[in-house]
Parts: sequence; structure tokens; C-alpha cells
Amino acid sequence: MQTNTPRPARPRFLLVEDDIITCGFLKAALETLPADVDTADSLNAALARAQVRHYDLWLIDANLPDGHGSELLQQLRRQHPDTPALAHTADRDASAHGRLRDAGFGDILVKPLGRDALLKGVRRALGQGARYRVDSAPIQPIMLNEAQDWDEITALAALNGQRNHLVALRELFLAELPSVRDAVDQAVDRHDEPALRNQLHRLQASCGFVGAARLSRAVRTLHQMPASHMAQASFRDAVAALLH
Repeated sequence: MQTNTPRPARPRFLLVEDDIITCGFLKAALETLPADVDTADSLNAALARAQVRHYDLWLIDANLPDGHGSELLQQLRRQHPDTPALAHTADRDASAHGRLRDAGFGDILVKPLGRDALLKGVRRALGQGARYRVDSAPIQPIMLNEAQDWDEITALAALNGQRNHLVALRELFLAELPSVRDAVDQAVDRHDEPALRNQLHRLQASCGFVGAARLSRAVRTLHQMPASHMAQASFRDAVAALLH
């Protein structure tokens, strides 16, 4: 007599990310696991979500509009001490990653990263039997061909070839880009380095997810040399090339 084996329940994740492009990419990639994904764009929104629903995994942005990811994790742990958590950040600084691990995050996902690397980190965090077992290779960020305005091949590979998702993300990215450019210009004019770095930090991840290769390089250079007129001009030129 043949019996039907029950299908395992889909895991449910809470994705905390305030950047619309990054959130769209991560959500689309996570849902291919398959998994159900709820999103929140702030510390307070995430706490409200966690009050009414159980999650198998939290994926938390290190920097949120109303607080730090470590602060959010500390508050979530009061009610759910055993839920695994991953931090995601565009910051590549090893000391910053160490502080996130000390705060209780199981691993750090460096944005931008491709779908396969994201899911590998998630499966390690879940640790739910053979279905989620993978090797322990380090998580690799997306590496763009920075000589091009758009790196189509890398961007599609990061989305597992899902062109419809890439098109939608690029439309959002280009719609947001003028306001981001203006915010960067204002921060440069005011010599407001913290505001400038905050804008560039968010833009760096978005560039990787949509394959904006030349702009990604310009953003990184301006982040490293915010007072450089050449870096500022390169940033404006890269933005203009995408918006023409």
C-alpha cells in the first residue's frame, strides 16, 4: 500500500530592509527556496511583525532608519531567544562584522550578493536536516564588470536568470536614482560626510542588485574619497549615463 509522505512546511522569514531595491531583490530570491517572506522597513515595523507571527529566521539590515540591527536583534531575542538571525550590510569592514557577530548574528551577508550565495547562508542558518544542508564555503558578494554601465550577465546570474525581476528592479532603481543623486549632491555641498556615507552605503547595494556596474565603482570611489572633485564628477557622470 502506497502512502503519501507529508510535504515539509515552508519556512517563514522576516526580512528587515529599508531600501526598496535591496528588499525587492532579497525577497524575490528568498521566495525561490521556497519560503514565505514578510518584510519590514524599520526597527519598529519589525517588532510589530514579530509580535503577531512566528518566524523561522530573521534577516536584518545592520543600519535602519530608526536604529541599528543589533538593537533590533536584542529586542527580538527577549521574546524569541532561539530564532536564528542573519545580518546583511554593504559594509565590508571586518571589525563591523565582528561587532554584529558579538551581538548575536549567526552570519553576515555582504551586499550585494547573488541568489545562490544568499540561499546558501540561509540554509546554513536554518540547519533543518538534509533539505537545508550545504557546504560551509564563504558567502561571495556580487562582482560586477565595472567597465560597463549595465552588467547584464552578472545581474541575471544573481537573480537566477529571472529577467522579469531584473526589469522590475531596474525600473524602481531608475525611478529612485534622481532623488538619491540630489541627496548626494546636497550632502557634498554641505560637507555633511555622515549623510553622504549613508546615501552611498544604500546605493552601493542597489547598484549591485541591478547590475549598475560603472555607478557602483563611482559610488565606492566617492565613499573612499568624499572630498575629491574627480570622484564627485565621476559619480555625476555615471548617474547621467543611466538616466540619459
